[in-house]
Amino acid sequence: MANRWAFPVLLSAVALLFEPHFPPIPSSAVASDVGTIIEQFVTQRFPEAATHYWIINETQWDGDEIIIDVHTIVQDRRDPEPTLNRFLLLIVAGELKGSQNIPLEPGAECRPEQSA
Repeated sequence: MANRWAFPVLLSAVALLFEPHFPPIPSSAVASDVGTIIEQFVTQRFPEAATHYWIINETQWDGDEIIIDVHTIVQDRRDPEPTLNRFLLLIVAGELKGSQNIPLEPGAECRPEQSA
C-alpha cells in the first residue's frame, strides 16, 4: 500500500527539480513598489483620514518612467461622506517625482503640478 504513493511522490519531486526557474527581471519600479509609492502618497496627502483606499485606472510605462492614473477614496474622521479624488502620478526610477490632481467634473481646469 505504501509503495502505491512512492512513485507519484518521487515523480513530483523530480519534476520540481527540473521546473524552469528564471531570474527576476531588474526593474526600477515593479508592481509591489508602485503599490507602496501610491500608499505613501495617499497617506501623506490625507494625513487626517480615518480610512482610505485607492484604485489604479491606467498605467503608462516608458522605460523607467511610469504615469499612473489613480482614484482615491478617503474617509475623513470628521466627515461622514467619503471624498473621491483623481490623480496622475509620475514615478521615475522607483521614486514619486510629481502629482497632479485631476478634476472629476467635466470641463473643469486642472490644478498646477506638484513636485514630490
